[in-house]
Amino acid sequence: MSPGASPAPAQGAVTVEEARREDLPAIVSILARETMFGVRDSADPADYADYERAFDAIAADPRCTLYVARLEGRVVGTFQLILFHALLRHGALLAHAEAVQVDPDVRGKGVGSAMMEFAIAEARRRGAGSLQLASNKLRFDAHRFYEKAGFEKRLDGFKIDLAAHG
Repeated sequence: MSPGASPAPAQGAVTVEEARREDLPAIVSILARETMFGVRDSADPADYADYERAFDAIAADPRCTLYVARLEGRVVGTFQLILFHALLRHGALLAHAEAVQVDPDVRGKGVGSAMMEFAIAEARRRGAGSLQLASNKLRFDAHRFYEKAGFEKRLDGFKIDLAAHG
């Protein structure tokens, strides 16, 4: 190994890193496979420009970072980390994890745990006072997973679909 080079990840190890543009097809494929609440995302090439625009907007925003999890080099999970200041808690920097998704074929193999460990460490490294995320109230398995990862279920959230309420 050359000086300053990192050792290769162990076989079966999950790595988390900032998403690259070439990861976009794999990310969209994972999002499109989540159909618990109907079809909201699409891997149809006709829709790809929407995802490219979103990727570019996220990449241009210093408050947002899109990450991927890799297992043996393959993208198997994704999430977005958003940091923002609030007036509460004396102007605290807060972090929010959004669009946390793991490829259904590899659930239970430590991908979600690696992503949440990374998100917590990264939010802490960047000075956030807390990390929160939202999960649909019907995703009971996800709730158990997040509680096991150290999150406390202490908020009730509300949402309005603005596209449906024109």
